[in-house]
Amino acid sequence: MSETDPKFPKRYPVSVAPMMDWTDRHFRYFLRLISKHTFLYTEMVHTGAILRGDRHRFLQFHPDEFPLSLQLGGDDPASLAECSKIGEDYGYSEINLNVGCPSDRVREGNFGACLMRTPEKVAELTDAMNASVSIPVTVKCRIGIPGKDRLEDLYRFIECVRQAGVRRFIVHARIAILGGLSPAENREIPPLRYEDVESIKRSFPDLLIEINGGIRTIPQMCERLKTTDGVMIGRAAYETPFLFSKVDSVFFGEKDSPKSRREILFRMGEYVEKQIVEPGIGKPHHALRAVLGLFHGEPGGKRFRRILTERMYSDYSSTLLMEAAEVLSASALDPTSSSVETEFSSPV
Repeated sequence: MSETDPKFPKRYPVSVAPMMDWTDRHFRYFLRLISKHTFLYTEMVHTGAILRGDRHRFLQFHPDEFPLSLQLGGDDPASLAECSKIGEDYGYSEINLNVGCPSDRVREGNFGACLMRTPEKVAELTDAMNASVSIPVTVKCRIGIPGKDRLEDLYRFIECVRQAGVRRFIVHARIAILGGLSPAENREIPPLRYEDVESIKRSFPDLLIEINGGIRTIPQMCERLKTTDGVMIGRAAYETPFLFSKVDSVFFGEKDSPKSRREILFRMGEYVEKQIVEPGIGKPHHALRAVLGLFHGEPGGKRFRRILTERMYSDYSSTLLMEAAEVLSASALDPTSSSVETEFSSPV
């Protein structure tokens, strides 16, 4: 497979990690208001939810979310192949296989990080997925699991799976502890081993190797991009989302000025109003929680978050965002403002 092949994945310098309970369609729309080019992922969707559940609920998205990858979880080749094809038909940019989640649920189902025990199985799964679609199939994994946590084990995993046609690997630079640690602890306690991911890139220069884990700032992104093809951002995406306002210009060469926080808030208010009249989309708080970190570190930011948190579940009205914004300074809403603005009936 060459880079001219439509199944060869594009290189995206910056992406946002698939995160359960966070990267739903509302949060992805919110992030797209901040960055036009950052690559986005769905939450992990198990094949059973697509094949036996309400697939439209899990797979629908707003067209503004592109480019967008569907992340699948599962361990059955036929099911993954069928779901990959369904994802392609829905219009996703690519399909990603989760080989990194360490939760109890994935251990019981023998997918996610459990699959790192058996590289041959992952090759079988991705081969079936590749055969069913004409878009790229990629893999997100860890650097290892206990008992298979040497660099040699990771090298063998990558070598085996690349034989099935996978050309992009997103590698979380920590091992996954299967049992004994929660998913949150698995993102903190195992030490970061960036050097392992960098070594893989040197050993496989023809592959796209992206790095994930502990990257929270623009300088850290720049540093990691010296030795890998891309960086994937996790928790910082929802804790400090306005970070991404600089990503398009720094990493994608975008010349247009980014939207101010004020305009983003206005656009999200419009979005929420549209969503609540569409059946099956969810309640207002499902979309409003996306903006909780928008004013992180800004004057009034904590009060803004508290007002939304206290009211968005039971006291929602179309003026809630404007009322919450009244506690913010002019510089927080729009850095070019010289006076406090408490209403934003139109974007800047």
